[in-house]
Amino acid sequence: MNTSEGVNTSQESADSEAGSQDRPELLEVMQAFVDSGVAAGMQVRVNDERGEWAGSVGVRELGTSAKPPTNGHFRIGSATKNFTATLVLKLVDAGEITLDDPVEDHLPQYRLNREITVRRLLQHTTGLFDYTFDFAPDGTPVSLIPWAGKEWVAKRFHTYTDDELVRLSLTQAPKYEPGEKWSYANVNYVLAKLLIEKVTRHSYATEMRRRILAPLGLKNTLVPGTSSEMPAPYAHAYYRYQDDDQQWKVIDVTRQNPSWISGAGEMISTTKDLQTYFSELNKGHLFSAGLLAEMRRTHPESAGLFGSYGLGLYVQDTGPNCDGIVVNHNGSNNGYGALMYSTPDGKKTLTASITSGDAAADVATEFPKALQNLVTTVFCDDK
Repeated sequence: MNTSEGVNTSQESADSEAGSQDRPELLEVMQAFVDSGVAAGMQVRVNDERGEWAGSVGVRELGTSAKPPTNGHFRIGSATKNFTATLVLKLVDAGEITLDDPVEDHLPQYRLNREITVRRLLQHTTGLFDYTFDFAPDGTPVSLIPWAGKEWVAKRFHTYTDDELVRLSLTQAPKYEPGEKWSYANVNYVLAKLLIEKVTRHSYATEMRRRILAPLGLKNTLVPGTSSEMPAPYAHAYYRYQDDDQQWKVIDVTRQNPSWISGAGEMISTTKDLQTYFSELNKGHLFSAGLLAEMRRTHPESAGLFGSYGLGLYVQDTGPNCDGIVVNHNGSNNGYGALMYSTPDGKKTLTASITSGDAAADVATEFPKALQNLVTTVFCDDK
């Protein structure tokens, strides 16, 4: 494999501090994402004992040869959940709420089971049916909004309200009693956003900027709300779907309204901002050590590809020949993927953006393999 072809290690003017090192092992595993068809373009940033490095592979836009900018903006998808959880935990740290508050006390309009606590929202143990995708009691898959395929394409600029999304979920019976089981559900983090707004009496975006983004200097991280715009610079993202005639089409979905995913996945960032944020979080600089331990306390039924789930955070064991425990929260929106990893001390981080193209990739098979290779390269190879 020629890993130098289609690779960008030169930096934009705003990002000149990284990329001077020779890291062929990173370029090779990044190129594997593109070669597998999972990505049209990819940018990666690693901060470790060798310093900070950033590079990109693939293309910024289909039909061109320009590479993705290493300081490019992208939609971070469910990595937003970690920001939302951190914001809630900062409210807990400030004494404005507690983890064991019934959510009903703050959001009485939804008549939630009083066993649904703030902790269970962040932990995904509420039992609430998820409006995006879930299963009926007989096992039938159910989506209460169009979030994929031609239906999503037709409504990709539609605006949803948080109240509408929550009430859609509540049209379905709970799947289990709160705390009884674990199941990942976006509605939990829409409720967490509403909780933040009720407790602070300010918008989610305002509190995110005031308590996290501004103090950390994250000038390239945005809470877009209903805006479909993407700030420059950026790599284009594409979506492949079947039209009414069952013909495959590919469209540019860089612009899309993220209100359907709200506090569970709406944010935009850069690899540099994610690196700064996640490092500071794991160094214990955003709230108390006790709350950071709570964030990392995982549920026994939550194990999966990314590890086991705590409060807005996955904890993964990379094994004895690697760095051991790493923490992460990755994400994806249609056309975009985001990676955010750190050692528990915040000293070694991996952040990345993946943009989809026009290839018919077997994502379910190829993505886990490519991801494992990248994580192993960053957190294991120096062992």
